[in-house]
Amino acid sequence: MAASRLAAIFLIRSAVFAVGLFAAAATAQAQQPPPPPPALPPARIIVTGEGSVTAPPDYAGITGGVTTSAKTAQQATEANSKAMAALNAALQKEGVAPNDIQTVRFTVAPVYGTPQPNHAPPLVGFSVANELSIKVRQISKVGEILDSLIAAGATDAGSVQFLHSDTSKALDRARQAAMADARRKAELYAQASGQKLGAVAWVTEEPPYAPAPMGGVRMLAAAPAPVPISPGEDTLRVQITVGFEFAP
Repeated sequence: MAASRLAAIFLIRSAVFAVGLFAAAATAQAQQPPPPPPALPPARIIVTGEGSVTAPPDYAGITGGVTTSAKTAQQATEANSKAMAALNAALQKEGVAPNDIQTVRFTVAPVYGTPQPNHAPPLVGFSVANELSIKVRQISKVGEILDSLIAAGATDAGSVQFLHSDTSKALDRARQAAMADARRKAELYAQASGQKLGAVAWVTEEPPYAPAPMGGVRMLAAAPAPVPISPGEDTLRVQITVGFEFAP
């Protein structure tokens, strides 16, 4: 009897202790503040801005070369080398520096005739092509240099590209204009929505404008008149996307 009574007392005390622990844990949990709600992304306006400036090119790049054909690869190569020597001499006579003349393509290819039934096309000779990339620093002489290339025997001449040695300053002016355009649009939208425009959150810029080359032409004979070339001006454009915050 005494042992049974002691066991019952022990069980009652254990239950009371467990209830107390549960109540203390519940009270502590009730006293903790609720977690804050997740932060909302800042309100903002996203607009694109565009800016452009005009600038004349200050040098030109042209290509010119010779394609020759002969019965053997050696004969075609020798004829091509002789013709290219004449082209290089003509360029240097026009004041083009040797380091502004670069070979960009040299190929030796077999030439096949008309195939006969049940036969492979016959080998009739070889073709050699040599092409130069020429930097013209005196942009007003582009037409004269093309004339000289044709007169010296160039079979391929053209692909004129007017370029800028330094576009950084011009593009910086276009960037400032693009940002001003973006801010003007954002202020308009903020005012229309009853808000005040805040700080810039981020800016991204599209790839800058790159002048496209003129189409190349194949010259088979000397031109009857000087080649007319007009460099004109290029329009350099910048486009940006800007995210603005609303002012508090």
